[in-house]
Amino acid sequence: MDQSETPLLTALEQYHRLDRYGFSPPGHRQGRGVDEHVTRVLGGDPFRSDVLASGGLDDRRTRNGYLPRAEALMAEAVGAERAFFSTCGSSLSVKAAMMAVAGDDPGGLLLGRDSHKSVVAGLVFSGVTPRWITPRWDDEMHFSHPPSPEQVEQAWESHPDAAGALIVSPSPYGTCADIAGIAEVCHDRGKPLIIDEAWGAHLPFHEDLPTWAMDAGADVCVVSVHKMGAGFEQGSVYHVQGDLVDSVHLSACADLLTTTSPNVLIYAAIGGWRRQMVERGTELLGNTLGLAQHARDRISAIDGLDVLEDRLLGEEASHELDRLQILVDVCALGVSGYQCADWLREHCHVDVGMTDHRRILATMSMSDNETTVNRLVESLERLVLAAESFESPPKIHLPTPDEIQLESVMSPREAFFGRTEMVSGDRAAGRVAAEQITPYPPGIPTVVPGERLDQSVIDYLRSGLDAGMNLPDATDSSLQLFRVVAQDRSSVS
Repeated sequence: MDQSETPLLTALEQYHRLDRYGFSPPGHRQGRGVDEHVTRVLGGDPFRSDVLASGGLDDRRTRNGYLPRAEALMAEAVGAERAFFSTCGSSLSVKAAMMAVAGDDPGGLLLGRDSHKSVVAGLVFSGVTPRWITPRWDDEMHFSHPPSPEQVEQAWESHPDAAGALIVSPSPYGTCADIAGIAEVCHDRGKPLIIDEAWGAHLPFHEDLPTWAMDAGADVCVVSVHKMGAGFEQGSVYHVQGDLVDSVHLSACADLLTTTSPNVLIYAAIGGWRRQMVERGTELLGNTLGLAQHARDRISAIDGLDVLEDRLLGEEASHELDRLQILVDVCALGVSGYQCADWLREHCHVDVGMTDHRRILATMSMSDNETTVNRLVESLERLVLAAESFESPPKIHLPTPDEIQLESVMSPREAFFGRTEMVSGDRAAGRVAAEQITPYPPGIPTVVPGERLDQSVIDYLRSGLDAGMNLPDATDSSLQLFRVVAQDRSSVS
């Protein structure tokens, strides 16, 4: 195939050149009806390209349509057998993969307990039973690592009837699992491996980055183009290879979840990024890796800041590390990551990608350059000086690894959709959660529906909230109340 092609971009160019006009949605009619303030802020061009993929440009059911051609180009570019685009993010793609592999299987699905909230949503939506794999844990730093092949093997021994396994790699911190080892464990049992690689869309395009999931033997790999690529938010691709997952059924599962009015802008940007990576990915990502190392060295030289690297690798830690993710420990400053992120946003107008009780994360991309690195480093230098005047951060109750791994006593779907009631935090310990509660970012739920709450986790979440933790999905944003499965079945909230 000719990798210089961009079918959807070419189709949009033709759409503009022919001055086509549709008496069909979208109703703004190429921006003619849009509010003036909207066009002042957004410009008019996005509306000129906002056409229905099923009408204005393409129909997935039409042989040799623009979208299937764009997906085939992507599959060839990365070496997958099939690739499918999604305009509803990897949140949709990973749910579709879960349904395709385990949707009607009573054995459930092996899952890393460090999975994203979209995976938990997939459990609620599909009814799939989770068979949790406990991540490896750095107790001192309160930090989890992806599970090892040995842990996955142990999970298979405990749940031999599970339909497959789903592992997150890279994590939002850039830490990566031994995917090849895990794939071998799964394939020895004839079971498929799904990799939630939302943070790894760039991995196929440079040899100095961690191993791409499909090269390591995964059967399905889900990536978010907007995270580490150059697409719009919501742009996702899921790749398939081998005969353990039916790609036609996978596509049908995605079709159940996706919108019938996909945004062509998102599709077109995915295709354009694919061409850019094929033609210049090695150069662009190579430059970025060098720039990221330069940033790491400069930040490491700032007193009070510790750029984590060796701590994230090794026998009891992660297998590989994406060094474009610069994880900075601020503990030596006597402040919290939450305080640092708030100060950087207010005083430097700089946003960081992740914060917790002792860390902040800066994500580098191929769009960065010396100017942006200088801005990051200079902002951190200012932060260190300012931190001397920060108030002591509120104390966070940090659970032990045993305490933070809650007991699953009910399926997430049954707990979420069953009869529930709201109880005070003082009465919530011992009750079964009917909601997920997720520090965000990175978006890994501390509480999953169907898990039994304990006082240690309640104290962690409440103290974290007081210290600046963001918990966007809790029913009661103050955490004074918790949604739990009703004990009195006549009580419904």
